[in-house]
Amino acid sequence: MEVTTLVFTVSEVASQEIAKIASENNIENPMLRVRVVPGGCSGMQYAMGFDDTVEESDIVVESNGTKVIIDQFSVPYINGAELDFVQDFMGGGFTIKNPNNFGDGCGSCGSGGCH
Repeated sequence: MEVTTLVFTVSEVASQEIAKIASENNIENPMLRVRVVPGGCSGMQYAMGFDDTVEESDIVVESNGTKVIIDQFSVPYINGAELDFVQDFMGGGFTIKNPNNFGDGCGSCGSGGCH
């Protein structure tokens, strides 16, 4: 059964960083695809990237001006989560704060990709 309702938010800081990356790469009207794929320390991990194709079964949400595409497989894993951007002494990166305890804390993405 397809899930048609999804709560997924993008923090203001993450939205600003996404807009900055899109601008630097000359991407007009950016849409960010967030998905869950096999791998990582819990058997699943997050993957993110710009996409301009929306499949019929995808859900598109908008938060803080950022459009996010999520496929049906990923919805149950990340429903209720928030995409944020954090800066610390090791640099900056995207992280997904997930109340579903998905990823065992391994859901952050930085310059080295998602892990």
